[in-house]
Amino acid sequence: MDESRIKTLADMLLKAEQTRQPIGPITESDPGITVDEAYRIQLRVMEMKKTARQVVVGKKIGLTSLAMQAMLGVKEPDYGHILNGMVVMEGEKIPVSDLIAPRIEGEIAFVLKEDLRGPGVTVTEVLRCSEGVVPALEIVDSRIRDWKIKLPDTVADNASSALIVLGGVLTPAQAVDLRTVGMGMEKNGEILGTAAGAAVLGHPAQAVAWLANKLSAYGIVLQKGEVVLSGALAAAAPFAAGDFFRADFGSLGDVKIKFR
Repeated sequence: MDESRIKTLADMLLKAEQTRQPIGPITESDPGITVDEAYRIQLRVMEMKKTARQVVVGKKIGLTSLAMQAMLGVKEPDYGHILNGMVVMEGEKIPVSDLIAPRIEGEIAFVLKEDLRGPGVTVTEVLRCSEGVVPALEIVDSRIRDWKIKLPDTVADNASSALIVLGGVLTPAQAVDLRTVGMGMEKNGEILGTAAGAAVLGHPAQAVAWLANKLSAYGIVLQKGEVVLSGALAAAAPFAAGDFFRADFGSLGDVKIKFR
């Protein structure tokens, strides 16, 4: 795929986000697209957003569950970028009209106190280099019509990320066994489901280690101060205006958001 086509597809995805008018699957218009080309599209969109004075503040990891990997026919996660314009404060109310076909997920987010440079990053190193972990919600959305996605579609579309909400409690990463941390997701006061940290590649820090090692192939380092969302503990839930969500992570605290 030549650079002009990369730019055209990046322009289409950015316009879809801005107008909330989704596009057809890239894997249908460009059936030969590779995952590497899809990441090039993602990076082109990020460069355009940074030109508009947005700043990268972290990364998100997706497809960390075996079920999602099987659905898309892949054997490893994917990743996207978190920009400052994607971060929402807990007290804010998110307008559903700003999104296309959104869903919400509960995750454990890592805040880095040191750079993580792959290859060879381990779970132990992730924990040592983390300032701590916080409860998080990710609002995912697809600029691809009807979520009709294959792996290159979601990769090009910044791993289908839209917004993130971070809880207010920072817990030292080594103070708890993140594999056994439980999460209960509530919608309008009713439990949607429960899960544990081990649902994310066996250990949430394993997902962060994977990302640091994956990025090393592109010469990218996870930097001190960045926030890394380690992946959804349970299936994403749809929502509508008026819905209120709370994800309770037990000893890690909780995180809440309301939609309007």
